[in-house]
Amino acid sequence: MHISDLPERTQDYLKVLWDYEERHGEGTPMALGELATALQQKLPTASEAVKRLAKQELVVHERYFGVGLTPTGRELAVVMARRHRLLETFLVRTLGYSWDEVHAEADALEHATSDRFVDAIDAHLGHPDRDPHGDPIPRADGSSEPLSPQRLAQAEPGAEVILEQVNDSDPELLRYLDRFAVHPGSALRVVAAPMAGLLEVETSAGATFTVAEGVAQEMVVRPADKDS
Repeated sequence: MHISDLPERTQDYLKVLWDYEERHGEGTPMALGELATALQQKLPTASEAVKRLAKQELVVHERYFGVGLTPTGRELAVVMARRHRLLETFLVRTLGYSWDEVHAEADALEHATSDRFVDAIDAHLGHPDRDPHGDPIPRADGSSEPLSPQRLAQAEPGAEVILEQVNDSDPELLRYLDRFAVHPGSALRVVAAPMAGLLEVETSAGATFTVAEGVAQEMVVRPADKDS
């Protein structure tokens, strides 16, 4: 089975499930309601879709435990993630898009893209490891670099960290971070413990900004290298 043999909506389901596993650990099931929300579908619609995918042995769905990918589903989902992230990178680096504009464009393009074209983009870009939002780009063999398990919300006051990845589904957040020149690779310091649900953060340039704890929980960071 090739990913192009599947309907576009099926491709979307697999990619969303893989994105979830990437952030929460391989084999971690995603709640059906959360899956429906991510795909902007009603719960009954998502439930029927998952039943079809389960019959195709692409997902497993256990009541009360959520939806997870089978090995076959995961293999196909990686192809979609590779397409999406390379397209985002191409749009930013080559066509001059900003990082808050590319998610929807890549969503539309990924379904009509061939493996040959994706491999050509990969070679043209020099085989990048990460997309503009810090998401690891799967290689042609399906392997990829793991994300750090740490989130900005977990950093201790005074701790210096490096921003590794930001969720690309919220363009307003991306534009807000852009105002402070905050992108993957930026050095940040948590100023103080959260107050009123807000976290205050300082950039290496001395600018400060605040983010909601829920948003900070979605921002992946790693400890700063003291020797760098």
